[in-house]
Amino acid sequence: MQKTEVLEAQEPFKKGQRGSSAMPHKKNPILCERLTGMARMLRSYTVAAYENIALWHERDISHSSVERVFLPDATLIAFYMVKKTQYLIENLIVNEDRIKETFERSYNLVYSQRVLLSLIDKGLSREEGYKFVQKYALEAWDNRKNFKEILWNDDKIRSLFSKEEFDEIFTPDYYLRNINEIYKRFELK
Repeated sequence: MQKTEVLEAQEPFKKGQRGSSAMPHKKNPILCERLTGMARMLRSYTVAAYENIALWHERDISHSSVERVFLPDATLIAFYMVKKTQYLIENLIVNEDRIKETFERSYNLVYSQRVLLSLIDKGLSREEGYKFVQKYALEAWDNRKNFKEILWNDDKIRSLFSKEEFDEIFTPDYYLRNINEIYKRFELK
């Protein structure tokens, strides 16, 4: 999401901070890269933990020597990752205009599933709905035309949906309908 040509979201970038050594315009996602690497480190400790299980009833120094390294190390890594993730989320830069541009570049094809489900709700079989949606989705993609507009020109769509119902399918509201509940679970709203 931080790639120059996408740039929908990006990590905080401090004044004077350097980005890519080869591309001065680029702001590398160093926190995310670091967190990804640390996640690998953390996961790698599961091997040592599993190997300690084999002789659990006959513990010896081969167990405790491993545990003395990976338990504090894993704890520190996890703590560090939580703190860095918290900082990242609290300072994340979200470029809503770029997100809208991405949707526009998709010719509204991101809503093909919603169209399919809405057609099923209107009584079409899943197979019939799928073929119908796929035909127009491929046409939109191949001809770089707006999926919504192509569909609205079809008599079947106009007979099944009012303009208001049809427009509602092509809004992100459906996908965001539970967002407040999700935030509440994490005590964020």
